[in-house]
Amino acid sequence: MKQIKMIGALVIMCISGQVLLFGHAHAQGNKILVFSKTAGFHHGSIKQGVAAIQQLGSEHGVAVDTTIDAAKFTDANLKQYAAVIFLSTTGDVLDDAQQQAFERYIQAGNGYVGIHAAADCEYDWPWYGKLSGAYFAGHPAPQEAVLDVVDKDFPATRGLPSKWKRLDEWYRFRQFSREVNVLINLDENSYDPAEQGMGNPHPISWYQAYDGGRAFYTGLGHTEESFSEPLFLQHLWGGIVYAMGL
Repeated sequence: MKQIKMIGALVIMCISGQVLLFGHAHAQGNKILVFSKTAGFHHGSIKQGVAAIQQLGSEHGVAVDTTIDAAKFTDANLKQYAAVIFLSTTGDVLDDAQQQAFERYIQAGNGYVGIHAAADCEYDWPWYGKLSGAYFAGHPAPQEAVLDVVDKDFPATRGLPSKWKRLDEWYRFRQFSREVNVLINLDENSYDPAEQGMGNPHPISWYQAYDGGRAFYTGLGHTEESFSEPLFLQHLWGGIVYAMGL
């Protein structure tokens, strides 16, 4: 009888351990971090972006933490998140130790989402440039343009029109990675690029598997109004879902 009780206790301990393990995985799979520190230009739309992602998380059962504190980039803290969103971050926002922690986080199979000025960030960190897929090179004044949705078989583009006309601040890029999978191109014939454009095609949103993890970037999201547009929010949430690995 004593042996049976011991075996029963071990079984309960094993089951409990599995519950805790699955519980942690579930928590990680349903929690994201929005990072919006700026060391350069500060977009006024960050406030609306944070609120919109919080609302999207609430609607889809995903917990959303937000921070401008780079000290949150530690191994211990990052491991609770399925994805980290860089929301219009600019300039040098992470120190060397924080960068290394984030590299390990991605290498462990987690996700990154870059929104708009996330490409105007960390120019002296080549790994980040490859993760985001490109660096910012310039833009004309905000104006309407036509987007060509070239891959509609992806969470961030399903349901979008093939020709999507909207107003935003249209980035051109440098050090663009040819390893990414382009989702949307900007039609340079549909707006005035003012300075020299990238030519056609002009990628504006893409995704990739990178260094063990997943990365999604969208150049959209400059305006405050973007974060109340149903199609843009659909696009953004699809990219977040991909980065989370759901």
